[in-house]
Amino acid sequence: MEGNEALKARMVESGFTQAELADAVNADLRIVGYEGTVSDRTVRNWLTGKSRWPHRRQRTALEAVFNCPITELGFIPRRKPTRKSPEAAVLRRHFIAATAASLTGAAAPGYAAQPRVGMNDVTRLQVKFAALVATDFRYGGRRAVESQAVALAEEALTIQGHGTASQRVRGALYGCAASFTSSAMWAAIDGRRFSAAQSHFDRASSLAAMSNDTAIQFRIWSHASSLYRHMNRPADARAASDVARALPIARRDPMFASLGHARHAAIHGHAGDARAVQQSLGHAEEAYERADQNEQRPVWLAGVCDRSELEGLALSAHFSLGNYELAEAHAHRSLSLLRPGMQRDRSLVRARLAHAQLGQGDVDEAVDTAMQIPTEVARHPRVHSILSDFTHALQLAAPHSLASQSWDEYNRDSRRDP
Repeated sequence: MEGNEALKARMVESGFTQAELADAVNADLRIVGYEGTVSDRTVRNWLTGKSRWPHRRQRTALEAVFNCPITELGFIPRRKPTRKSPEAAVLRRHFIAATAASLTGAAAPGYAAQPRVGMNDVTRLQVKFAALVATDFRYGGRRAVESQAVALAEEALTIQGHGTASQRVRGALYGCAASFTSSAMWAAIDGRRFSAAQSHFDRASSLAAMSNDTAIQFRIWSHASSLYRHMNRPADARAASDVARALPIARRDPMFASLGHARHAAIHGHAGDARAVQQSLGHAEEAYERADQNEQRPVWLAGVCDRSELEGLALSAHFSLGNYELAEAHAHRSLSLLRPGMQRDRSLVRARLAHAQLGQGDVDEAVDTAMQIPTEVARHPRVHSILSDFTHALQLAAPHSLASQSWDEYNRDSRRDP
């Protein structure tokens, strides 16, 4: 017996399970006063081909739910229709639903009255999210990235607010909105706009809770730990990191656990706890070794959780501790592993590397490293902050050296200061 592949494809596109499609058809039947008796078994019979031509009322309801003729859903008539075309039946169905709503004095919500939102809408938003993440990786926390992320989050909420959707699709749309808002949050953190970042965090965490997506919850709470670390609130940073690391996704997937431990090491470094840094970095390495590198993961995680990210976080932790020799070693390893398009991260690593080299007394080498940072990326708020600290440290360490003079001239000529 041949199955109904057309109906199966439509269900996947719209995000319906068998039970959810049965509910949708029954809801449509009840609009015009019929009892809804369709079950998930009924839908299963449609899918397997056991039932190739549903009852007339069910056919009409299916046409309304999917907004297309019944024959486009893979059903085969028992005999050639002689009265009304499927298209006419769709129009009649909408007319009946509209009339029923007007007689009750209210526009009763239903599948015939509203557009259907499906997984194709979610997929379209996910493509936009991937493009936004790629832009962030390349350029960092620009206001344009933050604004675009906020606008896309609103688009996701508008879509789910103006159409009917299965519970699965609705959760996915909330997940998309949470993902975009988390990108706005990170752009604000990266641009050192901490008040805006806090506002985005409040919104993102609420949306993520409605999505029930623990992967995006991990990203949001992990970002929160970075936010509080940059705001010099170590207790809050540790607490937010603990929330991220305790999520089920971090227990289920070692790659999430690895990133959580590595970011926790950066927090310990900021707090000056060398023993905890070593312990967290050890846990991060062990989890990374256990992770399946071929497993499908969210686009934002695939872009940050690799060896270069772990080395960069180890660099940050040891740099904060003043372990400049170890920091330099991690910096070189991170630079060797970073992908070509990661301009912002490459510049951050070089800025810390320059400062670590200066901390070891290698003035000429440190200035040479700092000068390798492209002018346009040096204006990035976080890179600029590290380079400002580097300039101050250089003036204290070797105020009259030729390297210091070269750095001052380079700054003036390139107009690095925003």
